[in-house]
Amino acid sequence: MVARAGLKRWLLLPVLVCALAAAALAGWWWVIHWAPDRARYPTQGVWLDAASGPVEWATLRASGPGGHGADFVYLTASTGAGDRDPAFAAGFDAARAAGLQVGAVHVYDLCVPADVQASNFVTTVPRDKHMLPAAIALDIDARRCPDPPGEASIDSELTTFLNEVERHLGRPVVLMPTAAVEARYHLAARIDRNVWVIGDFRPPGYVARPWVLWTATHRLHVAGVDGPVRWVVVQQ
Repeated sequence: MVARAGLKRWLLLPVLVCALAAAALAGWWWVIHWAPDRARYPTQGVWLDAASGPVEWATLRASGPGGHGADFVYLTASTGAGDRDPAFAAGFDAARAAGLQVGAVHVYDLCVPADVQASNFVTTVPRDKHMLPAAIALDIDARRCPDPPGEASIDSELTTFLNEVERHLGRPVVLMPTAAVEARYHLAARIDRNVWVIGDFRPPGYVARPWVLWTATHRLHVAGVDGPVRWVVVQQ
């Protein structure tokens, strides 16, 4: 009797393994295809850079989650003092030609002087009244900035950066702080700019006021781009 019970458990093992594999596959499929409901967030788009690979812009515009393509694209333009995304200029023109609204992102380096970063951005991004408001991505990057400055220094430097960039663009930018930056510096609470938040699958609550843009997932696979993308929605 004991041997028969052991045999039964042994025979059930492949069934259990198959069930777990099927569940894992279903979970993976859900993760790479999930995007927020269009009924709740009618305007949706994507944030891309050179690492996203080649883009078929017309396909991206026409086909996306739920059968709806991207409405807009943000392209990383510059990082820190001297890094410029090699795909920005061509992507800017091609995205606009495909009918997408386009915005630029600067990845801010907490350890680099603001005026140097502003110079990098304004020489990379054209002055264009039809562009979406530029976004400034802020994170604590131990590799780039192992000893982040204090709050007073960030206030001074970021004010300088915003003044120079907004003078060039002719409009306010959007701040995109990560949860780590917001916890340390409370930028959204102290700087009067629209806010872009980041958090997979559900809107995060790490800023103390309403957000305008939300990176809802960085794992979405969409037609027109080979790898996973950061999918962004607009709060109406």
